[in-house]
Amino acid sequence: MVGDTWSLLIVRDIVYFGKKTFGEFRTSGEGIARNILSNRLARLVEQGILTRRPHPDDGRKDLYELTETGLDLIPILLAMAEWGATHFAESDAPPEWIQLVRSRRNEMTTLIRDTVRSGGAIFAGENSVVSRP
Repeated sequence: MVGDTWSLLIVRDIVYFGKKTFGEFRTSGEGIARNILSNRLARLVEQGILTRRPHPDDGRKDLYELTETGLDLIPILLAMAEWGATHFAESDAPPEWIQLVRSRRNEMTTLIRDTVRSGGAIFAGENSVVSRP
């Protein structure tokens, strides 16, 4: 799973940006093809990384959320973001965010995990991690 770029990007989009539907994943800048996205979502559900349930307001959509096993990938995503910010000047990660994760790794990992578990994300939405005081 971790070696599959598309699967990791789906997990990233859930954790960082709060994406939950097929259509939201399609809006990611990487331009994943519909058939690849369908395949990866199904595999992530089969592997126990994601759950899929019907959207409560739109029966044509499904919601994808991380399982407890999927939430265990959060430290890996944070380490990858930190590595990218350290080694590449054009990193999208805000420097203050990287510093916060470095200095309070365990606390931030727990906060992110709890936020994502309750439907939030790091950077997007009303109850995002970065919107908290």
